Amino acid sequence: MREKYVFTLALACLFLVLPLATPRTAHSQSVSDLQAQIDTNSAQIDAINKEIAQYQAQLNTTTAQKNTLTNKIKALDLQKNKLQASITVTQKQINTTQLQIRQLSGSIAIKQSTIETDRAGLAESLRTLYQTEKVPLSLKVLSASNISQAWQDLDNTATLQESVRGDIQTLNQEAQSLSDSKKTAEQKAADLLKQQQTLTTQQGSLAVTRTAQATLLTQTKSQEATYQSILAQKKAQEASFEETLRQLQSKLKAADNTTIPIAGTSVLSWPLDSVRITQYFGDTEFSRTAAYKGNGHNGIDLGAAIGTPVHAALSGTVQEINLGTSPNCQYGKWVLVKHADGLSTLYAHLSSIKVSAGQSVGTGDLLAYSGETGYATGPHLHFTVYNSSSVSFINYKCNSGGTVRVPVSPFNGYVNPLLYLPAL
Repeated sequence: MREKYVFTLALACLFLVLPLATPRTAHSQSVSDLQAQIDTNSAQIDAINKEIAQYQAQLNTTTAQKNTLTNKIKALDLQKNKLQASITVTQKQINTTQLQIRQLSGSIAIKQSTIETDRAGLAESLRTLYQTEKVPLSLKVLSASNISQAWQDLDNTATLQESVRGDIQTLNQEAQSLSDSKKTAEQKAADLLKQQQTLTTQQGSLAVTRTAQATLLTQTKSQEATYQSILAQKKAQEASFEETLRQLQSKLKAADNTTIPIAGTSVLSWPLDSVRITQYFGDTEFSRTAAYKGNGHNGIDLGAAIGTPVHAALSGTVQEINLGTSPNCQYGKWVLVKHADGLSTLYAHLSSIKVSAGQSVGTGDLLAYSGETGYATGPHLHFTVYNSSSVSFINYKCNSGGTVRVPVSPFNGYVNPLLYLPAL
């Protein structure tokens, strides 16, 4: 029994000297006051999110209408309003996170005070137990008034020892609880940093939208005929680009599609959080126009306002990116990711890119933000899936004068993305 006492005493003494890293801080507001502010912020966030959803619904309706100057400017205004509302939501979320951190700090301070009080009481119990254990059993029996009293003293010592063991266990649990609270606060702080980065990016996207609107108005001077002329020019340059690609594709060696995953395996994830397909792969109505000459669309188009986050559809390595753009030319800014299963994915018409060539990415990682660069006639994400072994690159001379790098593949090297994406 004495070995148990000594072990318990040593363990408790060791625990007593372990420092707590979180300092005690004073808080002017109670936990309930902070919670009330958090609830208010949450209600405001919900209201603004409903407003954002309304903007998106209006935006979808507008972009589905005839592509006129009036609708284009209206769509840009809606995008601007939606982005501004998104920035407001992000700031509210940052404020809420700050309140939650303060709330956690208050809880940590209370918990630490409780632990310190428990430590003081435990230390006193340990001193008593230690002094009791220093007296030999024979002396305890001889000093007792009778045998019954001696056994009572031994029982009291055993009870104290059991109480100390329980106190140590409770103290350990409280310390673990404190550690968990600290981790929660640290995670909240990390989330806050990400939110701040998102806010910065959203502000940049808002500036892009405003610039696009100003540029459009400057080009057209509010004249519908001028706007339609710009659209016709884009479509003509698109047709030229597609014809060049077709000529190259016809010369390339056919791809061996036995090396890629079986169709229908859903190995890819959607690159956007909200999916709205505006053009499908292959023989579509649009692909029968002059731009494609009935040869089919080599990817899918997903409706996305300027500044929408674009995520990696699968883990892999960024094979190449294109940051340089030329007016109304090819894919604009794009990212190509090569995956280990034999597939590669292209993300095109981007407004900004957040990765670099050679970088490893995981499924769902942020790659870029959607835009309207290249020969896009409206904001969207062009998403192509390739047989990796079939992809090569060319330097394409744009009609506007610049030269840009473009990924190409033989016709059968393009794969229908819907064969590898989850069903909607």
